[in-house]
Amino acid sequence: MSKNLVIVESPSKTKPIEKYLGSDYKVLSSKGHVRDLSTKGKYGLGVDIENDFKPDYITMKGKKSVIDELKKESKKVDHVYLATDPDREGEAISWHLQKVLGLTDKDYDRVVFNEITKNAVVEAFKHSRKIDKNLVNSQETRRILDRIIGFRLSRLIQSKTDGSSAGRVQSVALKLIVDREREIMAFKPEEYWTIDAIFPEFTASLFNYNHKDFKIHNEIEANEVLNNLSNAFKIESVDKKTKQKQSKPPYTTSTMQQDASNKLGFNARKTMQIAQKLYEGIELESETVGLITYMRTDSIRLSNEFISDTYKYIEAKYGKEYIGSVKVSKKTENVQDAHEGIRPTSINRTPSDVKPFLTNDEYKLYKMIYFRALASLMKSATTINTTVVLDNSNYQFKATGQIIDFDGYLKVYKDYEDTKDTILPPLENYKSDVLVSTDITKEQHFTNPPARYTEAKLIKEMEELGIGRPSTYATTMDIIKKRGYANIVEKKFVPTKTGFEITDKLQEFFSHLINVEYTANMENDLDKIADGNIDYVKVLREFYDEFEPSVKNAFEAMPKKEAEKTGEDCPECGSPLVIRKGKYGEFTACSNYPKCKYIKQEKKEVTVICDCPKCDGKIVEKRSKRGKIFYGCNNYPKCKEAYWDKPIGKKCPECGSMLTEKKNIIKCSSCDYKSDID
Repeated sequence: MSKNLVIVESPSKTKPIEKYLGSDYKVLSSKGHVRDLSTKGKYGLGVDIENDFKPDYITMKGKKSVIDELKKESKKVDHVYLATDPDREGEAISWHLQKVLGLTDKDYDRVVFNEITKNAVVEAFKHSRKIDKNLVNSQETRRILDRIIGFRLSRLIQSKTDGSSAGRVQSVALKLIVDREREIMAFKPEEYWTIDAIFPEFTASLFNYNHKDFKIHNEIEANEVLNNLSNAFKIESVDKKTKQKQSKPPYTTSTMQQDASNKLGFNARKTMQIAQKLYEGIELESETVGLITYMRTDSIRLSNEFISDTYKYIEAKYGKEYIGSVKVSKKTENVQDAHEGIRPTSINRTPSDVKPFLTNDEYKLYKMIYFRALASLMKSATTINTTVVLDNSNYQFKATGQIIDFDGYLKVYKDYEDTKDTILPPLENYKSDVLVSTDITKEQHFTNPPARYTEAKLIKEMEELGIGRPSTYATTMDIIKKRGYANIVEKKFVPTKTGFEITDKLQEFFSHLINVEYTANMENDLDKIADGNIDYVKVLREFYDEFEPSVKNAFEAMPKKEAEKTGEDCPECGSPLVIRKGKYGEFTACSNYPKCKYIKQEKKEVTVICDCPKCDGKIVEKRSKRGKIFYGCNNYPKCKEAYWDKPIGKKCPECGSMLTEKKNIIKCSSCDYKSDID
């Protein structure tokens, strides 16, 4: 019997970790969260506002059996190790497990590892600790804030608009999308023209007149310039500079999501799902091993061991001259440096080595992560940049070129960067000489409005503004799309009518709370709670005392949106019929509700399957409340004949009941009779 019980979040982690630790350890999974806030108390928040925001936790649906098993196993062992994910959320899950299992401080230890490899896991158990209550307080505060804002604002929005929800981060992200769309709507394009001189080996563009900035606003001005030009261009200067092109640091959650969107076409949700699988473990030839470090991080730090191994790898494979320096983060605000940047768990496990064991999408993401981490420790590339300035009748034209002199990190990263050479002829040898163009062209242009947000651009903007956390970006994107607040058109967010409406209403009543600065400051407060520098109850109280009066005012002052009239009158009371929204979509009902409860029954196309065997009705295709297809009599409720599998209108040769079809198998709806379809 094992002496120790280890509890992780994901079931896929249990086998490799158990193998790493040996027979004295049994590893089980909590399968994620086990408790959440109830919906009891004031406004159904599950939080006692008056009693220092004390949360009321309940066991999550489907988790009773998991908890019962963990309780049973925890009583059989000498010690319990809580090894949930290495972030604030993981810390909170460990705390919930400690509480539901009734573990005292002497009964348990908290273990944190950033990668699922034998060395990392074994080493982590040498440095176990107790649960960090400051981290738990920070996560609890975030959860309580999101519950209060989400519940209170969502109910307001549902009662006053066509929307269905609002949230602390979600509504600010939606505001960014709406504000950008309004910029686009207000944008007035301006005309401008460019003039290019064409030479046999390169093209030069007009940029100055008398060495001052020069713009051409219309075709008349363009023609005037052309009339002043000849085909003879004097070489005014040739400037050659050597520049260093540095590699980028290892991925954070945000930069990984952005690059996966731009380079691989993955949305944020898909990227995180694949990264989770790569982190939790892939079955290779002889073992299951995590291929990357923990994928929820905003740090670019790398372990000394990985740096040392990678330097050896670079020297052996590419040469000592390719070894670079370690990247250091310049950004300190809002960075949780609890663990590393995203990197491969071993630099010697190359993408080509593991490709046979990965799906195509897993391989693409692993390859991108691997080469980003490798390139971050390689020498800068050296480029020779040449700028040539030509003069023609006091109009200056410019041509630029670039040659890679030393490829450096581009040796491994060229597939992810546009690094083509642009070669100019050796014009420095012809200074003061005259070049003759083959043609001089003019072209009309118009200024473009600001671009709509792609997922990658919105994630980048949210990160730079300090809104939310990278681990929540995927969920935020999903909610905005699923709630119908924005559509994706050509991979860009376009706000809907409802998205505009909700943003405008929230800004009218909550502009002091639903804005970038307030949301970013709240993230800073959550960081201070995690560091033990501020009391979480104080943060919650200050927030609530400002928020709740605004909500009450909005419930009173915000006008309720009038329901859209259909142009028909109610057949029961004569009031106008209107379109309302319900749990299962839109429906037509009387505007005089609740006095009149008339609902128009929409005529739907009915798919008749066969005759009903119990009455003179027809068996037709129907849908359950949850949307699942079944087959029932159209005389319901008088006749309750129904089937989950599709009936074929024939009787069972053994019992006479209806025969049904599923996956090319004929089955009786009552007895065990089966037959293949002929």
